[in-house]
Amino acid sequence: MRKTVQLLLFASLCGCVATTPPRPEPAASQRADPIAVSLALEETITIGVRQHLKNPVAARFGTILAGERTVNGRKEIVVCGSVDDKIAAGGSADYEPFLGKIYPDADNSFGLIAMGNTQQGGIVDACRAAGLPIDAQKS
Repeated sequence: MRKTVQLLLFASLCGCVATTPPRPEPAASQRADPIAVSLALEETITIGVRQHLKNPVAARFGTILAGERTVNGRKEIVVCGSVDDKIAAGGSADYEPFLGKIYPDADNSFGLIAMGNTQQGGIVDACRAAGLPIDAQKS
């Protein structure tokens, strides 16, 4: 109450109108509405992830999930998936999770947020919170 009175007093002294500050977005806004991964979207994702791999030619992608959401008024596509860039002798794959974002208003530029087994728990949890649950071990 005291802060409100001070804000109103300050606003009246400078000739400005006091406005309410924007509320932080609720935790539910982390969720994304799932979308189909089109061939064009898949190409954007795989090219973006390959740029961060030691062996991009050998990359094999597992499940890739995507969802749209708006954060702070900006539309983004959240991408969760898994990739293996090691040449497996014997056919076993060691998929690592990745998390990325695509911004449609910035020429669909892909930004890798996190990748790798060292951050696996955090990536899997972030994807689950976004409504895009992945299991890198079974992809």
